[in-house]
Amino acid sequence: MSAADPRLSHYDADGRASMVDVGGKPETRREAVAMAFVELSSAVLAALPDNPKGDPLEVARIAGILAAKRTPELIPMCHSLPLSFVDVRMQLTPSGIRIEATAATVAGTGVEMEAMTAASVAALTIYDMTKALDKGIRIREIVLLRKSGGKSGEYQRPSGTPVSPG
Repeated sequence: MSAADPRLSHYDADGRASMVDVGGKPETRREAVAMAFVELSSAVLAALPDNPKGDPLEVARIAGILAAKRTPELIPMCHSLPLSFVDVRMQLTPSGIRIEATAATVAGTGVEMEAMTAASVAALTIYDMTKALDKGIRIREIVLLRKSGGKSGEYQRPSGTPVSPG
C-alpha cells in the first residue's frame, strides 16, 4: 500500500501523516480487548509475592489503566476519547503473566489503541518491577483480541491464531 492508498487513513493526499477527522462519525459504544504476555523465569514467578518494590501485578494494573487514559499523548494521531471503562487483568501461568486490557467508550472512533497501550504499559511495568531479578524477561505478543462497535463492526482474533500461553 502506498501513502496515497485510502485504506491508510492517517495520511493526507500528499503522503504526510494526518489526524483523521472523525467529527462526522456517529457516536456508538465501542470496546476493545488487547493482550500482552510477559515471559518470566520460574525464579521470578516464585519471587513475585516477596518483591521488595511492592506487588508488581497491582502496580502494573494501575499503570495500564493510567496509560489507556494517556494514549493520545503517546500515539501522535490518536484522538482524545472519553473512556467510560478501562480494566487490566493479570493471569499467572507456568511461564509468565498474561495481561488482558479492556477499554470502552461511547465516541466516534474506536479504543483499540487504548486497550493495546494499557496492555503494553502493564507489561513494561512488570518488567520494571522485576528486572532486578532477571534481565532476560521477554515481553511478547501484544495483540488485539477483539473489538466491537463502529463502522468496521466486530473483530475477533481468529481461533487457532498463536497467542502466548494462558
